[in-house]
Amino acid sequence: MAIAKAERLMNLALCLLGTRRPLSKGELRASIEAYIEAGAGSTAGDSGGEDAFNRMFERDKDDLRELGLIIETVEGLDGETGYLARRDSNRLPAITLDVEESAALGLAAKVWQQARLASAASGALQKLRAAGMPLAEDPYGTQSALETRIPVHEAAFEPLMLAARDRRPVVFDYRKGNSATSEQRRVEPWALECWRGHWYLAGWDRDRQAERVFRLSRITGKVRSRALPFTAPVPDHVTVRTTVESWAGETATSTARIKVRAGHGYPLRARALSTREAGDGWEELEIPYGHGLDAWLVEFGPDVIVLEPAELRAEVIDRLRAVAKG
Repeated sequence: MAIAKAERLMNLALCLLGTRRPLSKGELRASIEAYIEAGAGSTAGDSGGEDAFNRMFERDKDDLRELGLIIETVEGLDGETGYLARRDSNRLPAITLDVEESAALGLAAKVWQQARLASAASGALQKLRAAGMPLAEDPYGTQSALETRIPVHEAAFEPLMLAARDRRPVVFDYRKGNSATSEQRRVEPWALECWRGHWYLAGWDRDRQAERVFRLSRITGKVRSRALPFTAPVPDHVTVRTTVESWAGETATSTARIKVRAGHGYPLRARALSTREAGDGWEELEIPYGHGLDAWLVEFGPDVIVLEPAELRAEVIDRLRAVAKG
């Protein structure tokens, strides 16, 4: 059915783009096989076929406009409504990119090298290059000085990406960082964000009636989508990104003191506000403290010890105990 609809939309678009004068509903119906079949089997005086065609045509016209096709509605001298899509109104402007912009696009395309979008990204670059996009020269030879390394190993990535795109609620089992068991979550997915090598989903938690952020690596089992409408408004991308960064620990509200074993914890050292020797092969760091810092510190295992605040120390201990329990 999806293939049949795509073919029908393509035929309608070609008819509207290929005409120099507005075409009436009757002319379009007689020109497209799917519309002819929609009225097949109707008898004289039976309005069922006509109604089916009208509903199909209106849906198709709305779908094409949603896809970006500019369809004009023109009233004829005989009072009949006609439709056309002028080529000059639907022609994209020439794409002009300099070498730096071309390099940025090439780098961005590599983000999807481990996901299903790899072929689509590669195909898009080939079309742009065929249209005259300049190739960025690599002064380092075959190995670029910048390489994107954003892993997409989580099985939940693709179904969540599609659900967020199509605005479909999802259901999945999720294990908190300080818990050894999973619980079911019903979420309206907004967007996926990568932060420090980990993917996060931002969305509306239906059970808690609040926005939440979920780390994809903690989703267990299969992600199941539901053919239901969203119940909460979707914020703009900037708001979502801010939410992800805040829940992942990017937005600091205070500071924390930790001890780091010498020669370890370099990402922590890069964020340190101050550093001093603590003796016995340890250094004391003062770092920004925000939501999610406990989950990050746990990743360093025995090479990091939390000194204060007490609540952060307790959160890290709880997470380590959960990990030890399996």
